[in-house]
Amino acid sequence: MKTKIVSLMALFMMGALSVFAGNKTEKIKVYGNCGMCESRIEKAVKGVEGVLEADWNKESKMLEVTFDDAKTDLHKVHMAVAKVGHDTDLHKAKDEVYNNLPACCKYERAAESTKDSHEGHQH
Repeated sequence: MKTKIVSLMALFMMGALSVFAGNKTEKIKVYGNCGMCESRIEKAVKGVEGVLEADWNKESKMLEVTFDDAKTDLHKVHMAVAKVGHDTDLHKAKDEVYNNLPACCKYERAAESTKDSHEGHQH
């Protein structure tokens, strides 16, 4: 009987933890062109602590990212992408980093972004 109670309590605790686990899946626009971009973007995003999965689609330019929202947030994902030379709707990559991308990876950049540039941020 005691074993059954302990087993039920353990099962209840695991169920409660899974309910409160903060895994979120979001999609964000990331500019790029090719398979090299895809590898670079996904590697940068997977390097963010708390990111569980990252998949960038070169046709739609959409990144689907699954992360633990107790460990990270979308802002950190946007920053990681910008640091490797790819613009998002929230952060623009530094010009020096973008200019060092291979020629096939240089996407058309907006002349002036209405969103904040990543340049000048202290992180």
